Amino acid sequence: MNFADYALGEPITDTKAPAGPVAERWDTRRFEAKLVNPANRRKHRVIVVGTGLAGGSAGATLAEQGYQVVQFCFQDSPRRAHSIAAQGGINAAKNYRNDGDSVHRLFYDTVKGGDFRARESNVHRLAQISVEIIDQCVAQGVPFAREYGGLLDTRSFGGVQVSRTFYARGQTGQQLLLGAYQALSRQIAAGHVEMHARTEMLDLIVVDGRARGIVARDLVTGEISTHYADAVVLATGGYGNVFYLSTNAMNSNATAVWRAHRRGAYFANPCFTQIHPTCIPRTGDHQSKLTLMSESLRNDGRIWVPKAKGDTRPAAEIPEDERDYYLERIYPSFGNLVPRDIASRAAKNVCDEGRGVGPGGQGVYLDFADAIRRMGRGAVEEKYGNLFDMYERITAENPYEVPMRIYPAVHYTMGGLWVDYDLQTTVPGLFAIGEANFSDHGANRLGASALMQGLADGYFVLPATINDYLARHPHAEPVTDDHPAVREVLAETEDRLALLLSVDGDRTPDSFHRELGELMWEHCGMARTEEGLREALARIPGIREEFWRRIKVPGTGEEFNQSLEKANRIVDYLELAELMCLDALHRAESCGGHFREESQTPDGEAARRDDEFAYAAAWEFNDGAAPVLHKEELTFEYVHPTQRSYA
Repeated sequence: MNFADYALGEPITDTKAPAGPVAERWDTRRFEAKLVNPANRRKHRVIVVGTGLAGGSAGATLAEQGYQVVQFCFQDSPRRAHSIAAQGGINAAKNYRNDGDSVHRLFYDTVKGGDFRARESNVHRLAQISVEIIDQCVAQGVPFAREYGGLLDTRSFGGVQVSRTFYARGQTGQQLLLGAYQALSRQIAAGHVEMHARTEMLDLIVVDGRARGIVARDLVTGEISTHYADAVVLATGGYGNVFYLSTNAMNSNATAVWRAHRRGAYFANPCFTQIHPTCIPRTGDHQSKLTLMSESLRNDGRIWVPKAKGDTRPAAEIPEDERDYYLERIYPSFGNLVPRDIASRAAKNVCDEGRGVGPGGQGVYLDFADAIRRMGRGAVEEKYGNLFDMYERITAENPYEVPMRIYPAVHYTMGGLWVDYDLQTTVPGLFAIGEANFSDHGANRLGASALMQGLADGYFVLPATINDYLARHPHAEPVTDDHPAVREVLAETEDRLALLLSVDGDRTPDSFHRELGELMWEHCGMARTEEGLREALARIPGIREEFWRRIKVPGTGEEFNQSLEKANRIVDYLELAELMCLDALHRAESCGGHFREESQTPDGEAARRDDEFAYAAAWEFNDGAAPVLHKEELTFEYVHPTQRSYA
C-alpha cells in the first residue's frame, strides 16, 4: 500500500436527495421511497452493528416495524455504549424560549458552524427532525431538565445565540441512551432482536456487490462466526482513538468502518476531526485517555489566562486587571460560547505564547467565581454539580473554590463513511449512521448536535430509507457458509489474527498505539502544515513495518484476549492514520477543525478556499496502490458561504 500520493477518480454525486425547495426534500423523499408490506418485513433480516444512540434507536425502530434484527456490541451490555458518556445536551429547534429560534436558524447555524463543508439537504433534514426527537424522548420518559413551571428547560451551546439545547443535568447521553435501550430491550424480549453482546465485527461480507453480512469475534471465547442479512447497518461511532489520547472510551475503534472501506465503501473527509476545548489537561505519559468537561460549562464559566507570560501565581492571587478573558476580548458577540474549533485554537495560541497555566503550561482557566457570586453556589451546584464532582475526583481540586483547568483534546470525528441522502454507502446494502458517517457536520460539529444526529438517523431517517432499498433489491438466494465470498473473508480474518499471534515480538500493542497517536497529534492535530504532514506520511509506514516485526500478543485466539483485540485495531489505525494525513495534505485550505497554518487570515482565523475545495473528499481504497479521490461538489442555495465571524 502506498499513501504517498493519490489518483483522481470520477466525481461522485448524491443521487437520492430530491430537487425542489430544501424544506420539502425530506417529505418528498419519504413519499417517493418504496415501502415494504408489514407482513413481508418479517421475511427480511437486518444486521445492526453498535448499540449507541444511533444503533440502539435504529435496532429498536426496525424491530418495531417488523424486521428481524441481529445486533452486535462489544460491550457487556448495549447500554454501555459510549453514547452514555455524552454530557451537555441535544439540540432541537423548538423555540420554547421564544428567542428567535427556528428550523431554518438551526439549519443556518449548523451549515455555518461546519464552515460550509456539509450538504444543505442533509443538514436541513436534521434540523426538521430535531423537533420530533424531543417529543419521542419525552414520550419514552427521558427526564429532561425542567423549569420551575414544569416546561422543558434549554440552555445555550457554542456557535449559536439562542437557547436550543435540551439537557438532563450533565448526563444527557446517559438518559437518552437508556430511553433507546429500553425500547431495544422490549424488542429483545419480544424476540424481534437477536442481541450479541461482547462481540466485535472484524470484517464485512460482500456478495455480488452487495453487503450481505459480517464476520465477528466473540470477545469472551474467541470464536469467530459469520452472520448474514439482507442489509447491514454500521453504527460504530468515530475514529478519534487513532490519536491514542482522546475523550472516547478506550475500546472505541475504527475497525468496522475501515474494514467496510477496504471492501468498497468510500471514506469521506477523514481529516475533519474535532478538538474539544474543555477537557481536563493530561498530567503525564502514564495516561491512556482524557476526560471531557461539558461544553455547557461555558454558559456560566469564564475562560482566562494571565496577561503576563510565565505567571505561575495561584489563580486567586492574580488580580482582575492582570487576567485576559481572551475569548470575550476577541469574540465579544459570542464570548465564551464560540464554536469548538475556534475556542480550541484560541486556547492553543495563548498556551503557545507562554501564558498557559498548570503543569507544563498546557491549560487555561475555566472560572465560576462570577457565576457563584451572581447565582449562588446552590444554583451552580444544581446545574453543574455532577460535573464539578467528577472534576474534583480526577484532579483533587474543588472548582467551587478554584478555577477549573482545561485544555483541548480529541473528541469527535466529522469524517466517516461517505453516504448518500438515504445514509447508504457506496456498497449497496451497507448503511452508516451516526458518527460512523460523514454527512451532517461539515468541518466542525456544533456542540449538542451529535446526539441529535444519532437519534435522527436511528429513529427517523434509516427506518424510512432502508425500506426503499429492501423493496427494490429483494434477495432470492440466502447466503450460506460455503459461498466463496464468505470463505474468502473468513479466511482473511483468521489469517490476520493468526499472524498477530505468531509474531511474538517484544513490544506491546499500547506502545505502538501511543507512538502513532503522538505522531498524529503533533502533525495532524489542532494545527497542520505541509511539512509536518509529509513527515507523518514518511514515518507511518516505518511504524507499521516495525509493528509487524515486533508486536507481542500473548495467549491464544481461542480465549478472552484483550491484547489481541488491541493489536487487531491498531492494524486498522495504522492505515487510517495515513489516509487522514493524506486528506489533510491534499486539502490545502483551513476550514473548521482542519487548520492548515499556511491558510489563515491576518487575524489568525481559518481561511477557506471555496474556489478549490468546496467539496467532500470521498476516498476509494485501492489495494496495493495509492487511494483514489472522488470529489462531491457542494452547492449552497440557502446559506451562502462567507468568512465565519463570531466577533
